[in-house]
Amino acid sequence: MSVLDVERDGAVLLLTLNRPAQRNAFDRALADALSAALDELDDDPSLHVGILAANGPAFSAGTDLHEPASPATSRGGEYGVVRRRRATPLIAAVEGPAYGGGFEVVLACDLVVAGRDARFGLPEVARGLAAVCGALFRAPDRLPPAVATELLLTGDPIDATRAYEVGLVNRLVDAGGAAAAARELAERILRNSPDAVATTLRAVQEARGPAESVGWTATDAAAARVAGSPDRVEGVTAFFEKRAPRWSR
Repeated sequence: MSVLDVERDGAVLLLTLNRPAQRNAFDRALADALSAALDELDDDPSLHVGILAANGPAFSAGTDLHEPASPATSRGGEYGVVRRRRATPLIAAVEGPAYGGGFEVVLACDLVVAGRDARFGLPEVARGLAAVCGALFRAPDRLPPAVATELLLTGDPIDATRAYEVGLVNRLVDAGGAAAAARELAERILRNSPDAVATTLRAVQEARGPAESVGWTATDAAAARVAGSPDRVEGVTAFFEKRAPRWSR
């Protein structure tokens, strides 16, 4: 069974995460597959929009905790997408929880369509970790800063309705309808000039470039501090043992 389903539909490339038993957590194979598919989306001039969806009850739980670190690729960064510079719009079609790195994948997309059962959360602090795949600066950029800070410091998620109200989600639909609604949004983009869309998206990303550079520097420093903390080992161990963590202080 493929860990990523890839389907062409005219000028749209539909990518579907397919590790449902692992809540679509990213291992090396899934990161490599998504990176290769996004290379195709970026490099094939006949493709004008991408949609990222998922099979199963969750959009993604982020990094598979059996991995030593978030799997990354040379072109796309973490999960093959988080640090990627794109000129082709990518729409996240979210059903169920998008937690941790799964939410950071959503934040790496340009537009978000969500079913009413979607949830968005950054639970890293509950495991002695920090959100090191972009959320430390992208969450405050895409959500009101106070809401983003609450997500980052409490680890508690928000539901799809709240995410729509605060501007993270572009389209809110009934559960099970996110992929179809994302396809409709893609069709709306396809009415426009492909060159103008690509030029616009490049400009948006270039304008964010300086802030993202500062954000990655701060994120890398946070990752180094967390890596040296005993809470990191305790948090992950407690997660696997299904118990409350016993923090070092």
